[in-house]
Amino acid sequence: MTDTTHKSGAPWRNFYGRFKGKGLRSAQERYLDEDLAALSPGAVSWEDNPERTPLELPKVFGDKDVWLEIGFGGGEHLVHQAAENPQVGIIGAEPYINGVAMLLGKVRKAGVENLAIYPGDARHLFDVLPDASISKAFLLYPDPWPKKRHHRRRFVTQEHLEPLARVLKPGAEFRVATDIADYVRQTLVEVPKAGFEWLAEAPADWRTPWGDWISTRYEQKAIREGRPQHYLTFRKI
Repeated sequence: MTDTTHKSGAPWRNFYGRFKGKGLRSAQERYLDEDLAALSPGAVSWEDNPERTPLELPKVFGDKDVWLEIGFGGGEHLVHQAAENPQVGIIGAEPYINGVAMLLGKVRKAGVENLAIYPGDARHLFDVLPDASISKAFLLYPDPWPKKRHHRRRFVTQEHLEPLARVLKPGAEFRVATDIADYVRQTLVEVPKAGFEWLAEAPADWRTPWGDWISTRYEQKAIREGRPQHYLTFRKI
């Protein structure tokens, strides 16, 4: 079994792009060497956990509620939420190693301690997270896969949403932010099928950032390039 397969043994289609970009700075290499292992949520990868034994989240976060960010990019939002919500534990999953290194630098600067990092595919986490163990999840500016033939690679397909729904508690909140209009369309079609209700009551509800939102570099790029942002909030039924 490899990192490109799931429990059924069938191959996955990646919903993300690159694993690594340009060379890391020496400080970032140091963060990876010195800090990453201590922030692990436990054995997640197939190599470390071939039996797919569930994570023991109380050993990581005690009795805190646990949140999950799927693809944290450069980590701005993840660190912000950890700093603003010390009463919860937050797991971030990101396969792009440059983003992981950027996050580790932010964690050092902010001094947050209620955060865990999995430097890989979030779907590996779904395999080993206990049922109904996550109180809130974030999918913020995911890879858009703009070509129609690639839309099945987007996260908002049943292949990914069903395991997400399994690990979310009833009543848990699922937030999606995107600047791609067709991603909004697909999200509104697919997410309710997986057992969620959309909480918007008026257009302003999905055009205005959440009250605890911090603008990320991906949002700033969308603003510079003139693409409107959308903020969708769902509740696990």
